[in-house]
Amino acid sequence: MGEVYRARDLRLRRDVAIKILPASFASDHDRLRRFEREATAAAALNHPSILAVYQMGTYERAPYLVSELLEGETLREAIMRGPMTIHRVTDYGTQIARGLAAAHEKGIVHRDLKPENLFVTKDGRVKILDFGLAKLTQPQLGSEANAPTLEGATDAGVVMGTVGYMAPEQVRGQVADHRADLFALGAILYETLAGKRVFQKPTSVETMTAILKEDPPGISQVSPTTPPALQKVVHRCLEKNPERRFQSASDLAFALEALSDSGGSAAVAVSGQAKPGVLNWRWAIAIIAVILVAAWILTQLNSPTRPPRVLATTQLTRDSRRKFNVVTDGSRLYFGEGGAAERIAQVSVSGGETLPIPTPFANVDLLDISPDHTQLLVISYVGTEANRPLWSLPLPSGAPRHLADMVSSDATYSPDGQRLVFVNGSDLYEANADGTNPHKLVTISGTPFALAFSPEGSRIRLTVTQSGADSLWEIRADGSDLHAVLQPGQSPARACCGGWSSDGRYFLFTSQTSSGSNVWVMREPAGLFRWRSSVPVQLTTGPLAINAWTVSPDGKKLFVAAAQGRAELVRYDPKSGQSVPFLSGISAGELDYSRDGQWVTYISYPDGTLWRSRADGSDRLQLSYAPVFAGLPRWSPDGTQIAFIATQTGRPWKIFLMPAQGGTPQELLSETSDEADPSWSPDGKKLAFGRFWKSRPGGIHVVDLATRQVSLIPGSEKLFSPRWSPDGQYLAALNTESTRLVLFNWKTLTWFDWVTEPGAFGFPNWSQDGKYLYYDIAFTEHQTFRRVKVGQNHSELVADLKGLLRYSAAPAFAWSGLAPNGSALFDRDLSTDEIYALDLELP
Repeated sequence: MGEVYRARDLRLRRDVAIKILPASFASDHDRLRRFEREATAAAALNHPSILAVYQMGTYERAPYLVSELLEGETLREAIMRGPMTIHRVTDYGTQIARGLAAAHEKGIVHRDLKPENLFVTKDGRVKILDFGLAKLTQPQLGSEANAPTLEGATDAGVVMGTVGYMAPEQVRGQVADHRADLFALGAILYETLAGKRVFQKPTSVETMTAILKEDPPGISQVSPTTPPALQKVVHRCLEKNPERRFQSASDLAFALEALSDSGGSAAVAVSGQAKPGVLNWRWAIAIIAVILVAAWILTQLNSPTRPPRVLATTQLTRDSRRKFNVVTDGSRLYFGEGGAAERIAQVSVSGGETLPIPTPFANVDLLDISPDHTQLLVISYVGTEANRPLWSLPLPSGAPRHLADMVSSDATYSPDGQRLVFVNGSDLYEANADGTNPHKLVTISGTPFALAFSPEGSRIRLTVTQSGADSLWEIRADGSDLHAVLQPGQSPARACCGGWSSDGRYFLFTSQTSSGSNVWVMREPAGLFRWRSSVPVQLTTGPLAINAWTVSPDGKKLFVAAAQGRAELVRYDPKSGQSVPFLSGISAGELDYSRDGQWVTYISYPDGTLWRSRADGSDRLQLSYAPVFAGLPRWSPDGTQIAFIATQTGRPWKIFLMPAQGGTPQELLSETSDEADPSWSPDGKKLAFGRFWKSRPGGIHVVDLATRQVSLIPGSEKLFSPRWSPDGQYLAALNTESTRLVLFNWKTLTWFDWVTEPGAFGFPNWSQDGKYLYYDIAFTEHQTFRRVKVGQNHSELVADLKGLLRYSAAPAFAWSGLAPNGSALFDRDLSTDEIYALDLELP
């Protein structure tokens, strides 16, 4: 794109190249943006395999850039003369991969790598040209304004690149990362070896179809002399699944460099002191043995194991209730089920009717099944306290047995069934299976959960949440040698909730992204190859989000609880006693009205984006976009701003301020704690909010918006969910268990108990006149919506919610709200949430 001229830099006395975008093209915004992006990307890089850019400017309305002068030919011209030698291919490929590695380290992805954009100089150096389609990867929420950027996070669905060299994800119009460049380089290497394109069809559409569906023809069919090791490198670059390609350009450069050093093949040289024609038979046997062992090792290294895969899927349940924590004894599945209250249910591994398992608990979570399949390990609760009583529940029925005085947030059995490992806060404990003799193993920096023993019982893997990000860790059963399972930067970035196959050969886990949760698997190192690291492979690909999973004892089936979230916004009609669609029943919640009642802000489900509209639903404006996940928006008293919380994968929940007319959100505070429930003071000068440390309430804080000074309200250390009264006299809040409503008097600066309920409070909201506080009683079999009057300590029923299935998603679990006229608002759950059996192949 543009015209290139040879020129002389008189000041520095060197020849240069000047690339000019003609004035007729300068008015084309897209061409001008690509031209500027090319200059910005190349100028940000300093590498011998990337064209050096010296200057950019405009002369007589014609943009230009000055770069180093290259003499030679494009790689396309070199290919047209026929296939190249193995040495030249590996040399060129190594140089290109090293250049890409330098770009990728800066976060720059080329996205249009092809022979025309590669230049071979007369002295055999390869230069990468034309970063016109490059992009900067991994944008960050609230990033610094002066951070290096390339404009252009490509919209989903826009195909970027050149047909024939695009990776499958580019053909689909999906967001492409650095591994798309590795696919393109694989196509280029194939072409240099074979003398023809790997995907060459009569039309562009047919070519793109071949990229998506056809395997590349074997190089040996065209070039029989190509070493098998080099063929494997090229075909690995051309894997359709990015997870099966090289995961970095540096790794690819290393592989090509190794082939170049060895001439593309392995050789064994033997010398000795024996007379010609005579060889000591002992040495002969030893040498033959060494050769055989070396050949076997090379075979193991160079023959990739067939990746695990899902062969077929069967739906087992059809009741749409929320499901979690699936375990199996081989004949039946046991799982947690959510609704008005959480319970345990069961179903046959072949499907059928879902049956509840009776328990005396108001709410119960399933944690594990004993190795002999006679007990379920469960946890009971009423409110939101993190640590709760542990129980063992006999199968198929029986009275639960309390496990001593143990309280925990998660627990699991050892493989022999003799011990328990459980979590209390940040501490990991061990006890006998009956709960006796508990003792601490280790303190974790973060919040541990999802414990899993290795099949032989020597190791424990767990998920740790730190600063809002989940990651997998491993520890020995005695509490020693705590270390990360996936190294920083290793895909996938956010791993959680893992466990082994029964034979210990594979480790499975989930990875949560803004688009959903999927199951990943990696082969465990074994035998002579314990030093080899296994590359995780994505096993499921949506569109359903995987909430929980378990593998059958024979390893042939993967049972998953998978959901696709959808809500319906409803209003409770007191005359009919029914909930009717509100705002056309949009899939949204966490709705808040402006003080004048003319505008609303809300969160759409399941994508978690922030919206603003008029009270009748017109004049809608989207305020946030993926990968940002937003929640709990609140209008400022003057109607000019919206406070809300938001997160991205791997980051804590933070409070942001957004102009009501749209714009750039401003992060309120820079601390690393999780923040929630922003509540405006009536004058709009302050915000009260809850702060969480390691998932535990850290008190209610107040921030002065002018100075950003933060103060803790005394006595609020175990409180959360603040709500400022409209007259400014009080601040309502909930205790840790969500069973007690308390009130803070700003005049006396004291807290006092207001109301206690048998269930858990949810989403307090003041009436506009400040006389009442409305709330719902959730996490109980009979849910209600109630209100309490200031000055009284007993509540009154507003709406009976029995039979209303509530939508539940972070951060607003079972949301409820209030319209200006006092109407109660809720989310009806229309999600699909079922258990599926996936036929699994674990080679």
